Amino acid sequence: MDNTFKSEEKLFRAVYPPELVQMFWRFDGKVSSAAFADPNGLSVDRAGGRDDKQVISVMQKRFDGRVVYVRVRNCTEIGAKVEYLPSRSNVYHSEIHGSETAALLSKSQRRHLADKAVVV
Repeated sequence: MDNTFKSEEKLFRAVYPPELVQMFWRFDGKVSSAAFADPNGLSVDRAGGRDDKQVISVMQKRFDGRVVYVRVRNCTEIGAKVEYLPSRSNVYHSEIHGSETAALLSKSQRRHLADKAVVV
């Protein structure tokens, strides 16, 4: 894998359930924009050729919460930058940054991703 992302590739994120962190969820059951705020860059797992079931299974072993995804195109259409940043323990780790120079997504970028996010 490299830093090349196809526009339809899914980027998965674990989000604490509403029972633990209510601010990450809206009353209609959709994820809120607060779940996309991280001053260090938004950590995600790229699909990397895996199907959804494989990704979710691995994520549920490492994280508590629900899994949501957005597509790379959802990020590029708002000027956010997706970076492939594998770690020793996770070859699929990537981050979504607000721009080339800012890791934090803007409020409007976070709202857009929340609107596009699919809860799996």
